[in-house]
Amino acid sequence: MREGEPGLALRPAAVLVPVVDRPEGLSVLLTKRTDHLHHHPGQISFPGGRVERADTSAVMTALRETQEEIGLGAERIELLGELAEYATGTGFSVTPVVGLVHPPFTLQLDAFEVAEAFEVPLTFLLDPANRQRHRMEYQGRMREYYAIPYRDHFIWGATAGILVQLGRFVGVGEGG
Repeated sequence: MREGEPGLALRPAAVLVPVVDRPEGLSVLLTKRTDHLHHHPGQISFPGGRVERADTSAVMTALRETQEEIGLGAERIELLGELAEYATGTGFSVTPVVGLVHPPFTLQLDAFEVAEAFEVPLTFLLDPANRQRHRMEYQGRMREYYAIPYRDHFIWGATAGILVQLGRFVGVGEGG
């Protein structure tokens, strides 16, 4: 999926799409980034970040960043696979790595990067009725993006786009 500029050199990144296996049903663990960060301040996101030189795969990047940002160790995560790369308008090529998270776990948020962590029912996120399409001008171009409002959170941009991609992968229609 692509929302970035054609021909733009993209920086590789990876995120974990952490699907938590709760007795009441599956949920997705999301974070709210702190307001002072340079990239995507205050936005709702998946744990993840740019690929570092020592990372040998997108999975390694996603797991390392998840451990660093929210303290969730790889031993609690069952890897399910990767979704297609997602090119952002801000110059990243993001590989979403989907993992099933097995409770119990205790999060340790990196206070510099993560303001909050919360879970949203997977059924809510995948329901096309909960998706919106928005438009905004960015760097002189009109861009369209998905948004999924949930309680007092506004999930949008790459995070919402990756959730829509996950929905397509599991056979949920477009909607929104």
